Amino acid sequence: MRSMEYILIPNERAALLDEKALKKLMERLNCRIEVEGNEVRVDGASYDEYNAKNVIQAFARGFELEKAYRLLEEGVFFQSINIKDFFKSRDQLMRVKARIIGEKGRAKTYIEDTSGADMAVYGGTVSTIGSVDELKIADAAIQILLDGGMHKTAYKIMEMEKRKIKERDMNA
Repeated sequence: MRSMEYILIPNERAALLDEKALKKLMERLNCRIEVEGNEVRVDGASYDEYNAKNVIQAFARGFELEKAYRLLEEGVFFQSINIKDFFKSRDQLMRVKARIIGEKGRAKTYIEDTSGADMAVYGGTVSTIGSVDELKIADAAIQILLDGGMHKTAYKIMEMEKRKIKERDMNA
C-alpha cells in the first residue's frame, strides 16, 4: 500500500513553487507533487518520497532547489538548528542571524567555503547541507557564533576541525 507524504512549508516558500518549478521538481524527484496553500503533497515510491521530502524540507528552510538537490547524492545530509530555542526575543534572534551571516554575507560565505557545506539562514533556523565531515566543520563555527563567540575564534576552531579531519583521512 502506498502512502502520500504531506509537508507544511512557509507560505512565502510555497509561493515560489510555480508550475515550471513543480514540473522540474517532479521530473528530478520522480514523484507527483502538488502544492495547495502551504501544504505540499508528495506521491511516489517510498524511496522517491523520502528523497522528495528531504529536498522540499531543505527548500522550505531557505535553500534554492539546486542546492537542495545535493541531498540526492550519497552521503549528503540536511541539518537544521532552530535558533528560536536559544533566543526568545526578536532582537536577539535578529542579532544572532546577522552574526552568522556576517557583514555583506562574508561570515556565511567563509563558513561555506571552509567547510564545503551549503548554509541557509531563514526564519528562526540555520540549516546546512553537506557530508558528515562538512556539517561537523560548519557546525563548529555556528555553535561558537550562537554562543556569542567572536568570528575569529569560530574560524580558528573550524579550521582546526578541518585539519583534524584531513589528518584522520590521511592516516586511514
